[in-house]
Amino acid sequence: MSDRRKFVKLSLLSSIAMLAGKRLFAADIPAVAELAVPAVKDSPVVISTWDFGKEANTGAWEILRKGGRALDAVEIGVKIPEADPHNQSVGYGGRPDRDGRVTLDACIMDEHSRCGSVAALEHIVHAISVARLVMEKTPHVMIVGDGALQFALANGFKKENLLTEKSEKEWKEWLKESKYAPQKNIENILPGGAKNHDTIGMVAMDKNGDLSGACTTSGMAYKMHGRVGDSPIIGAGLYVDNEIGAATSTGVGEEVIRIVGSHLVVELMRQGLSPEDACKKAVERIVSRNPQAAKDVQVGFLALNKKGVYGAYALQKGFSYSVKNGNTEETFESKYFYS
Repeated sequence: MSDRRKFVKLSLLSSIAMLAGKRLFAADIPAVAELAVPAVKDSPVVISTWDFGKEANTGAWEILRKGGRALDAVEIGVKIPEADPHNQSVGYGGRPDRDGRVTLDACIMDEHSRCGSVAALEHIVHAISVARLVMEKTPHVMIVGDGALQFALANGFKKENLLTEKSEKEWKEWLKESKYAPQKNIENILPGGAKNHDTIGMVAMDKNGDLSGACTTSGMAYKMHGRVGDSPIIGAGLYVDNEIGAATSTGVGEEVIRIVGSHLVVELMRQGLSPEDACKKAVERIVSRNPQAAKDVQVGFLALNKKGVYGAYALQKGFSYSVKNGNTEETFESKYFYS
């Protein structure tokens, strides 16, 4: 497993000089970040959900620092956790549905409002790259299930078994009770002692001031087969408006879909709110819709505006996000609604 992981990463990052040296632990995460100092002119920035986003940002930054396009940066960036079998919520090694099948959801969006998406895709590690091809090679936005797999194979992707030994073992342990309940805090411990992390969403601005975003996940652990969350849905899990900003989300996708969350965040920024305040308003929308249900789930929003200012907000404590620009390479803990 270790050799395979090294091979996949080396193949993916052959043009990247160095990855982040280690994964962050909770003690490494600094206090809540206030609004960032706006990036200087022509200075790119990339932000992503969770502490593992720091490693993904490193990959994206190699594109941005060379003057590359934000679209290429976000695709390369999120491919890193997609290829990591130790990240059990994205791509290869992701936790399966209740039938033991690993199904992936992903979407991508560029500065021209072009977008592509796949949902319930099996056997393909890099769902994000299939989503990009949907955007670039078809007249459609979303392709799902067997159709998405056929499209991927027709475009040269390799069919693989995404269920690793570790994820299969945890699934079989779960089957003993077969109890499904979304976790209140994404960091909660699943059977077998594993952490239930979540989606990676990433948005970036390149040196030209153009924005793009990507979002990819293996979805809720042990979900019903065929369940799709917010991650591949443009406007819910991801939205980019090159005049205003971009936003992405993580957590229980059903709650995000109900308020079309990422689109809402961007529209709130259009009205003049800062990224953090826009994310907070979106979280408050979830709470106002159903306060009792909101207490039992986690949702986090992350946003970036055209000035290079970023911010985040979550329902519960525990949501972290990672940032990299010419001045900063850090992971922050988001502010949250419920104390």
